[in-house]
Amino acid sequence: MATAPTRLADEALAADRAERRLRRIVWFAFFLASAALWWPAEAARIKEVASVAGVRPNQLTGYGLVVGLDGSGDQVMAAPFTSQSLRSMLQQMGVNVPPGMPLQLKNIAAVLVTAVLPPYAQPGQPVDVTVSSIGNAKSLRGGTLVATPLKGVDGQIYALAQGNVVIGGAGAAANGSKVQINQLLSGRVPAGATVERGVPSPALDGDALQLALHATDHQTANAVAQAINRAKGEGTAVAIDGRLVRVALPPGAGQRVAFVADIENLAVEPGRPAAKVILNARTGSVVLNEAVTLGPCAVAHGNLAVTISTTPTVSQPNALAAGRTVVTAESDISITTGQKAMIEMPAGVKLADVVKALNAMGATPQDLLVILQAMKSAGALHAEIEVI
Repeated sequence: MATAPTRLADEALAADRAERRLRRIVWFAFFLASAALWWPAEAARIKEVASVAGVRPNQLTGYGLVVGLDGSGDQVMAAPFTSQSLRSMLQQMGVNVPPGMPLQLKNIAAVLVTAVLPPYAQPGQPVDVTVSSIGNAKSLRGGTLVATPLKGVDGQIYALAQGNVVIGGAGAAANGSKVQINQLLSGRVPAGATVERGVPSPALDGDALQLALHATDHQTANAVAQAINRAKGEGTAVAIDGRLVRVALPPGAGQRVAFVADIENLAVEPGRPAAKVILNARTGSVVLNEAVTLGPCAVAHGNLAVTISTTPTVSQPNALAAGRTVVTAESDISITTGQKAMIEMPAGVKLADVVKALNAMGATPQDLLVILQAMKSAGALHAEIEVI
């Protein structure tokens, strides 16, 4: 059982490591904030803040089989759908398997195949596919995906996938020991699908198109409309709301592609984003954008540590006694409360000032998750908090 001085030394060492780690994070954030102040902001292109409404990719899915595995496939008894799929495939190839005959296979696995059909895709165009095991296979390394039709949400076949599966992981197991790097049950088939049917896009068929902003912002929508009007003439573009900008198209069908290419490369100054703080409760990450400001407030945050030490005790009877050996455990529980003074935090109007104020508290990233939410409730944090 650790003595009190030893526990205090361990706690001091842990606190020192946490403080050094926090300082590195804060100095990195301070560097980014300073760089944002030193470097002039450059205008973005319209294609980086908006896209043509209606021109989008489509998700495709399919069910298939991966064969050629080195004994790492599905166990047929635990995954009966694999054997059913194999029987159906063999029957289509003219091979009849007796209904009552069991199939003891280890080199085949049932998989779910997914792909993204890009906009304006035409028949014959190759598309990458992702293959994921849905059974109890151990690995898909070295397998080959058999021809699998890929369907859209409407049930129609838009692509056909087949090819060798590329796995980015590696693993080995022997005598109960196992080592694995990355994922072995999911891989990709580069250019493994061929588009069989395209999806028509009527975005350029009418007399106007709509540009959809990637983020809702009325200032950015107005800036996009003004940039297009300066380049193509007044009245060409109108901002409908904070998300859509309506743009009139030229009458000639052959001029529309060049027209869209020109307006997509126009420079535009995006509006300043809304103040936002992103909290990741799983990893303890805290990200603040440049618009975050602080109002004056006072903060006190303490640490509560609970230490449980267990020592086994063996009770051994005499040799001539009729008793038996008994092992018991003695536990020592101690609670330590960290005492910290209340810190007055001044108002901050820049990200650098906010970082300095948070650094003055000496809090860890996990503590900031709680402190920032408390500041928001008190009205001292002028930002929207989003937990991911």
